[in-house]
Amino acid sequence: MTFVDENLRRFTGELQAFVRIPSVSSDPTRARFVQQGAQWLETQLRQSGLTRVLMLPTKRHPIVCGQWLSAPGKPTVLIYGHYDVQPAEPLQDWKFPAFDAEIRDGFLHGRGASDDKGQMFAHVKAIESLLKTGGRLPVNVKCLFEGEEEIGSPHLPAFLTRNRRALHADTAVMSDTRMLGPDQPALTCSLRGQLAVEVEVHGPHHDLHSGNFGGAVHDPLQVLCEIVARLHDRDGRIAIPNFYDRVRKWNDAERDYLARTGPADEAILHEAGASEAWGERGYSIYERLTLRPSLAVTGISEGHGGAGPKGVIPCQALAKLSFRLVPDQEPAEIERLVRCFLARVAPPTVKVSLKTHIRSRPALIDRKHPAMRAAAKAYQQVFGKPPVWVRSGGSIPVVSEFQRLLGITTVLLGFASPGDSLHGPNEKFSLKSFQRGILTSIAFLEEFGRAPRTPPARSVEQAEQEALYDY
Repeated sequence: MTFVDENLRRFTGELQAFVRIPSVSSDPTRARFVQQGAQWLETQLRQSGLTRVLMLPTKRHPIVCGQWLSAPGKPTVLIYGHYDVQPAEPLQDWKFPAFDAEIRDGFLHGRGASDDKGQMFAHVKAIESLLKTGGRLPVNVKCLFEGEEEIGSPHLPAFLTRNRRALHADTAVMSDTRMLGPDQPALTCSLRGQLAVEVEVHGPHHDLHSGNFGGAVHDPLQVLCEIVARLHDRDGRIAIPNFYDRVRKWNDAERDYLARTGPADEAILHEAGASEAWGERGYSIYERLTLRPSLAVTGISEGHGGAGPKGVIPCQALAKLSFRLVPDQEPAEIERLVRCFLARVAPPTVKVSLKTHIRSRPALIDRKHPAMRAAAKAYQQVFGKPPVWVRSGGSIPVVSEFQRLLGITTVLLGFASPGDSLHGPNEKFSLKSFQRGILTSIAFLEEFGRAPRTPPARSVEQAEQEALYDY
């Protein structure tokens, strides 16, 4: 029996304790729990055997770093993850309490179990398993775990910029993506970017009686609905002028591969709980989710939302928009196009403003990178079958930031399954996937340690000197 097998019950209990911490980064009333999550993780990294562990403050939530740099001449792997979670509301939709971390039928149920505590913690236990059994790692390792991923990582770019030298690595690895199924591993090679904005329409200085002023004063909520209705055309395309100018066109070979290996339209609709597809004509649903950009209206507020009628014209109205962007779209340029569109369609009877919350670039990952090859071999070793190359419709800002600021490729070594209900009620994570995640992380570190290309040899002292953090 291996060390992982012997200690799997303990590992699972520790993961339960981790999931029980309601580290919701977007909720100011739970900031103390985010801090608690960081402290708990810091303790785990120390106990795993890493030689230098720090909890570094940001203007909001801390970053937890750890390292082991005693393999001179070997590559360095930067392991990234996030310990913050999405809000669990609506709580009444959960079968089990969102932060009880209950185990049923081989699954750990709870907010953050899959995204990203369970997947990230697999790497921590892989490090512990290697150090407790062999006393060393096959590569140098640096860990970077943040508490703001679910709010767009607002303070991470500045931290990366200040600490380029300390974070020097040959590749990064993170586990925050899905496999095609519980037994079919997948390597994500493409991510969409994101632009999240709020459109606010301002009318009169205060709410007005609809009988006294209806028909004489332009209703901000009506204006907002008319603007939202103009965002798409009848074919499902985004109707903002020049929006598609930089969208990359893919050849037939790439589209054929997606058709052979990706999920069928019916499977995607079943997971979504939808009976009919909608979207841009001429593309499969999988292509709409990955190769093509999208725009979702994620919220509209203001006006009377309670029971019964209310004869009031609201003084303002707000809509939340989420753009998903593809190569080679730039979030700043799309934001400018949105502002121009709003200026063109807004009537003079109201004032329209735009507030931007998230800008993240799309990312393409080199499938031939040595780290990607090592990841494919690791999956093969643990799952008994090769991974499938997949594109993701989601956005992980840190992947493009690692490329832009640190110049390194990120391996997306995911262990979540399609039914894990990420960001939704009843999130769960398979304990079998947790075990396989630990074993795959071990195999990846060993495989990458055998990669033919290694950086110039550096002494342990040189490596330690480089890894001094500025915060």
